[in-house]
Amino acid sequence: MENAPLISNDAVVLGLLVATVAAVFATAASENPGWKKFYRVVPTVLLCYFIPSIYNTLNIINGEESQLYYVASRYLLPASLVLFTLSIDIREIIKLGWKAPVMFIAGTIGIIVGGVVAIMAGAVFMPDVLRENDLWRGMSTIAGSWIGGGANQTAMYVVFEPPPELFTKMIAVDIILANLWMGFLLYWSKDPERIDKKLKADTSNISEIQQNIENYRTRIMRIPSFADLMTILGFGIGITGLAHLLAGGIAPWIEENYPVLAEYSLTSVFFWVVVIATSIGVALSFTRYRQLEGAGASRIASAFLYILVATIGMQMNLMDVREAPEFFLLGLIWISVHIIILLLVAWLIRSPFFFVAVGSQANIGGAASAPIVAASFNPSLAPVGVLLAVLGYALGTYGAYICAQLMRMVSEGLL
Repeated sequence: MENAPLISNDAVVLGLLVATVAAVFATAASENPGWKKFYRVVPTVLLCYFIPSIYNTLNIINGEESQLYYVASRYLLPASLVLFTLSIDIREIIKLGWKAPVMFIAGTIGIIVGGVVAIMAGAVFMPDVLRENDLWRGMSTIAGSWIGGGANQTAMYVVFEPPPELFTKMIAVDIILANLWMGFLLYWSKDPERIDKKLKADTSNISEIQQNIENYRTRIMRIPSFADLMTILGFGIGITGLAHLLAGGIAPWIEENYPVLAEYSLTSVFFWVVVIATSIGVALSFTRYRQLEGAGASRIASAFLYILVATIGMQMNLMDVREAPEFFLLGLIWISVHIIILLLVAWLIRSPFFFVAVGSQANIGGAASAPIVAASFNPSLAPVGVLLAVLGYALGTYGAYICAQLMRMVSEGLL
């Protein structure tokens, strides 16, 4: 075939993707000054999307023909959600004070409201774009990414099934705007006092939070044993299997007895797989198994997630990005609403800019970048980003689903 990719064997493609992700993180951890400067500008998650997309654009691989995305989304995605939510420490989040979770929730609400506002703006200024593309489906994937992260984005992609070419453009909007905002947060993290002064923020408990987090991390971290690793894998993959078993009965039953609910994706087997896996993970976080985080539960989840991210990236064709400037405008409106709501709530409750930044990034950046933003204020605060980002994984599926349904209703009502 004239357009056949250079590599069509999925075993070889998987090797290439995993080696690429490994190379990204190996260089990101390097002490070489050149790499350090590079990764101060370019986030690792961007490369995990971007490099596989180059492979696809150059026809080295073909993301549409490969089955790797299907396998990763059905097995690695639910497993990563279980392990991320398993490590939630509700008691530590409470110890952070009420302003941290309030700012996180404000960020989530800002994304939900922002998506609706962007749809309304699109209906006024570019109705043909909304109508022709069934745009809310594509925007649901941004909601998943901006509330939870890559795993939740993939969940929305599978549940609402936007056209692949539309999803490519949504990925570009997501990555570019999210990383521009992250750059702003990193810049101001070096001098938060100026914004704190304008917000009239009370920063008295930040030092206490730093000490609490340092003590907590020291208490739970340990070198994992082989039994620890097998237990972590057992929970992640075992609960994934249980979620598939239960979802395989729930979705057909709803479809047979309440077919009208298909409009809300409640007849989707995959939707129930994600919801069940997330819910069991949250329930387990209240048990002693939450201590598996100290043995690396979230790190294994991150490995699953970045393989998943690479399989998403391999479906992108970079040449499509230049064809959709109107989507970037809608995305800019969307993220601006998120920022305005965050700053308004911060001013009302006198929240430190640290909580604004980490609360926002725990939504928009997720576990991959929220710790980076938190650590840019103080290295000992990095786990705050982890805790809130993991909370984002727990809420991301639900929040993104609500946002998508609101965008769908507004879009259908206006058009």
